[in-house]
Amino acid sequence: MIPLSVRLRNIWKLRAQIGTLAWFAYVIPRVFERALIASGLRKRINVSPRVLADYVGHFSFLRQQSFGVPLDKRNSIPHNSINWVIPDIGMGSGGHLNIFRLISNLERFGYACSIVINNDSQFATPAEAKDFLNKYYLPIKADVVIGQHNMRPAWFTFATSWHTAYTVRSFQSTRHKCYFVQDFEPWFYPPGSEFAFAEETYRFGFYGITAGGWLAEKLAFEYGMSTASMSFSYEADKYRPVPRLPSTERRVFFYARPSTPRRGFELGLLVLDAVAQRVPGFHAVIAGSDMGPYRINYPNTCVGIAKLEDLPEIYSRCDVALVLSFTNLSLLPLEIMACGCPVVSNTGPNVEWLLNSDNAVLVKPTVDALADAIVDLLTHEDKRAKLISRGLEFVSTTDWGHESAQVVNALKSVDRIGVDI
Repeated sequence: MIPLSVRLRNIWKLRAQIGTLAWFAYVIPRVFERALIASGLRKRINVSPRVLADYVGHFSFLRQQSFGVPLDKRNSIPHNSINWVIPDIGMGSGGHLNIFRLISNLERFGYACSIVINNDSQFATPAEAKDFLNKYYLPIKADVVIGQHNMRPAWFTFATSWHTAYTVRSFQSTRHKCYFVQDFEPWFYPPGSEFAFAEETYRFGFYGITAGGWLAEKLAFEYGMSTASMSFSYEADKYRPVPRLPSTERRVFFYARPSTPRRGFELGLLVLDAVAQRVPGFHAVIAGSDMGPYRINYPNTCVGIAKLEDLPEIYSRCDVALVLSFTNLSLLPLEIMACGCPVVSNTGPNVEWLLNSDNAVLVKPTVDALADAIVDLLTHEDKRAKLISRGLEFVSTTDWGHESAQVVNALKSVDRIGVDI
């Protein structure tokens, strides 16, 4: 009999092979049938209910369908108004947190922002969405609108993902169309339709504000986009070293996201296993996802999707952190460094635009190289202490206010040179 963990992994991999919509059309009827069988309401049969995948309807947003009244000299739109078109809001989304943080900082510079949830939402009303945002992310002044056709005119309108870029392309009631790009989204898919759909948005002529210089250079060089970049920082009032109790354990933190291939889940588990065989008292601390379906043969603590307020203590009580990135870097390395934990990561221009040998240990993304790097830090306290010190010094030079000011300068430049669609 095939183990449940293997079956679940195979089912998830099928999504990458056939696409999300067809995956749901395949999986849901089978889950429904098995539930009926388990409840005794239905006997096992060989034919599942048939659900047709409506690709034409699902991807209808790709066709340009202009909406909104074009602006002219008679429109008195405030030059500080910004629409942010975002995917629906969920729990624990780092991408959403970065958007809301930037909005909050731009509000301090005098910008009036409106958050537009693209298409349908899990929230019944805008007020319910705003309450969720304020409770689980951070308080902001911006109003919330559900559905792009309820979007009001604004001087700037930002896409924040490839799906929302198609909405912004069709929206006419704006002076400047911009694109807040946090990652190279075509790499979220294997070469194919969705890869092409995502890639095409970089040719829409939007002005790009990117998370880091690597993306800015890539989009400018390969797609001819006009770009500016903002770098990363951390919340200094939240992320700081927390005193830890004496322990003989050697704790290694790993950010595990099985559903996000770009975070190197399989490689990370293999690295941890290799370290566990070489380091007495090894203990893995795994965060980011439920690890229930996966067999782990070494001492570990799985914290799942941790609350933001719990992260500083989690990071501070680890001796080393393994953070893998195969697309753009996340904020995690800086937040971990700020808590006094040294970072091991993989090499690559998508990482090295921010991390280097002064503030982290970067090696080839192989099991042996990564395991050797972690073991070296765990067995040489002098190296580990120096790296902790350099990491704390590095993050102290970063500042979200400064990075947000870079975005303000970019918006002023867009307005001055007249980059518009």
